Amino acid sequence: MVRMEPPLRSSRTRRGLTSLLLVVLTSGCAANASPSPSPAVAAVSAQPSVLQASPSPAATAIPMLTPEPTPTPHPAPTATPSAWNLTWSDEFDGAAGSPPNAANWNINTGDGSGQGLPGWGNQERETYAADPGAISLDGKGHLVITVRKADGSQPCYYGPCEYTSGKIDSRKLKEVQYGKVEARIKVPAGFGIWPAFWMLGNDIYTKPWPACGEIDVMENVGRWPNTVLGTLHGPGYYGSSGLSGQIDLKKPVAAAFHTFAVEWSPAGIVWTVDGVAYHHATSDDVRAGTWVFDHPFYFVLNVAVGGNLGGLVDPKLPLPASMTVDYVRIYEAVP
Repeated sequence: MVRMEPPLRSSRTRRGLTSLLLVVLTSGCAANASPSPSPAVAAVSAQPSVLQASPSPAATAIPMLTPEPTPTPHPAPTATPSAWNLTWSDEFDGAAGSPPNAANWNINTGDGSGQGLPGWGNQERETYAADPGAISLDGKGHLVITVRKADGSQPCYYGPCEYTSGKIDSRKLKEVQYGKVEARIKVPAGFGIWPAFWMLGNDIYTKPWPACGEIDVMENVGRWPNTVLGTLHGPGYYGSSGLSGQIDLKKPVAAAFHTFAVEWSPAGIVWTVDGVAYHHATSDDVRAGTWVFDHPFYFVLNVAVGGNLGGLVDPKLPLPASMTVDYVRIYEAVP
């Protein structure tokens, strides 16, 4: 959405890919549009995440560039299990104003400049903050990530930051290989908004993006209000060449909560919205690269502003604008 961090996204990234991939590793998408598109990259934060469980830096990333939506047929899904067994979840229960559970999530901060990726490699306009105004629980079982107009006191790569937002990842805290990964989310609306729920390979420090792989479970941008995007990025198929699919909900995605999921197995990956399959990918689809989706991945939730996929930001964008996450759940297949 991502929409990233150390040299890697997305996601969760678009310009100067060759030079960015040379950045030494040192925390977005589906997930978050702009002049001429170029591949997205991820970058690792040089400073520890606010809620990091260990002293090593937590990877932050942004959803990768996804091509403009075009009609795609509903695919025949890969082998479907008879049932799913819930193995883990975060229901975001807690007091209003409190941060997400530190046992599950790292909070990412900054605009990427410290890692040589200003605008997280995507020309994004936000800086990620750790304060409750950017990311916190609402006391009603939801995580809320909020985009606000910045006060101009924080520096960004283009001058005083224009926007603040929030971003979390589960690197080293919760990682998964195969199963059903699902989140119920209500995305924000507005031209320039780029919310995403996505995943990055946990070997990102030894195999920089895109070799680590990226699974964009959900990306949505305000300029395509009815469209949900699902994309894979890997070596040989990243940025605008990612394995991407989309579904037109025929009404704004931001109008209601929706359940976004991938069903992931050695046979391939199927994307669904509210239980409807709209895209799938297998190793047979990778003709100019390598399938890199048979190892553990971690999750990322963020809302970017502007950037190569988010596009130009409406100067009258109504703010604050929030993405509300009801839960994130993991299921294992029951044969």
